[in-house]
Amino acid sequence: MDILDLLTTRRSSKNLTAPAPDELQIETMLQAATQVPDHGDLKPWRFVVIQSESGNQRFRQILRDTVTTLNMGEEAMKKAERTGNLAPLTIAVIATPKTGKPEWEQHLSAGCAAYAIQLAAKAQGFDSAWLSGLWVNSPILKQEFECQEKDKIIALLMIGTASPNPDAPKNTDITPFTTYW
Repeated sequence: MDILDLLTTRRSSKNLTAPAPDELQIETMLQAATQVPDHGDLKPWRFVVIQSESGNQRFRQILRDTVTTLNMGEEAMKKAERTGNLAPLTIAVIATPKTGKPEWEQHLSAGCAAYAIQLAAKAQGFDSAWLSGLWVNSPILKQEFECQEKDKIIALLMIGTASPNPDAPKNTDITPFTTYW
């Protein structure tokens, strides 16, 4: 896949099954993540890779515990079940701001790292979905991911093989949000 095709055709997919990337493919995705702009080698991010059956079971339990602890209700519990079974591989991207640079800039760097993982997954024949919402603010998930006070979960990247294949590219009309000088 050529780079422009990759950049203009990547789509999120929430119908992900096995196979998931293998160890070497995961390593490649994480290497891609470390190449993003990071303010002079601050590396203001880290990753939690959830790939084993026991890791996936632990992740699903944390999602259920989040719903129960925060008293979120039955619909949220259904969402937790769907989320926990969405993909065979989850990579959490966590912003870990360092002193000396604005935190928001470091959060953007972590966001770039998340997107680089998605692009590297797609380049290797896999699909993904970037989840955030209520899960990234879960105090239980933050504790389990060993987040420090300023750490922020930026993304839960769900990665696997799309079934069925995701829709065609968006072919976005850029006119409404683009100004040329």
